[in-house]
Amino acid sequence: MFTIEAWRLCQTLPKEFIDYKRQLIRCSSSVGANYRAACRAKSTRDFINKLKIVEEELDESLFFIEIISELSEKEKGKWAKVYLEGDELLAIFVKSLITLRENQKKNG
Repeated sequence: MFTIEAWRLCQTLPKEFIDYKRQLIRCSSSVGANYRAACRAKSTRDFINKLKIVEEELDESLFFIEIISELSEKEKGKWAKVYLEGDELLAIFVKSLITLRENQKKNG
């Protein structure tokens, strides 16, 4: 699971990464929490709005993973798998949002 793997890897970071670690834990945790909220949406419009938050939080998570990887060659290899998982999830959510919006237009 993306959130758990990100947290585990954050625990291995040196102290100088503390700010990025905190941010990454927040946004990667938000991915799962907001997806859970989306699954309980009251309407298609509500579902789309909640999925947009998931998309934003995933993108932010990937940003912090990129920063950590660029700042330390030592960290780069550790983060490839979790980055790939996040990137794949982001692609799924973006495609889902596109499909939902197209269906919404068709159905008025």
